[in-house]
Amino acid sequence: MEEIARVYAGALFGAAKDRGKLDAIRDQLAQFVDALHGNRDMQLFLFSPYFSSAEKIEGLQKAVTDAEPELSNFLELLLEKGRMPAIFRIQRQFNALWDKENKRLGVTVTSAVDLDPEIAKRIGAEIEEQTGTTVELTARVDPDILGGLVLQVGNMVLDTSIRNRLEKLRKSVASAA
Repeated sequence: MEEIARVYAGALFGAAKDRGKLDAIRDQLAQFVDALHGNRDMQLFLFSPYFSSAEKIEGLQKAVTDAEPELSNFLELLLEKGRMPAIFRIQRQFNALWDKENKRLGVTVTSAVDLDPEIAKRIGAEIEEQTGTTVELTARVDPDILGGLVLQVGNMVLDTSIRNRLEKLRKSVASAA
């Protein structure tokens, strides 16, 4: 399913980029996915094998108005091919491509207590400098890490938490015994 999402997202991204509509299609795709996520009846209708593609497309055209033609055509294609259940993954893949295109990087900093906003800003600035991207920093609090930081940059994790250090020490002592 992830490969399917990657291929479809790439196709939509390419069409949107070629027509200079990346931001508009990204926003409209997010609106559609949010609406779909919040409406179980709509999911049942669009994902169900009991309704024909023509019925689903007709329902989609009534529900989705004023969308960019590229997005409308894309959603209809998903219905024709029976790929609508992949829409949530497609959106995630599209957003990842958009972030890469716009040199944006999601960073999550987890600490045991609320971080001073100035420290969070410095962490974001340092990552921006090292990566050459615009950082979208999210700060989380997790008292279970005891102290230190867990930094997630993209799909990489740097864990300098006390919990992690204690776990490594425990494993070291256990293997030495």
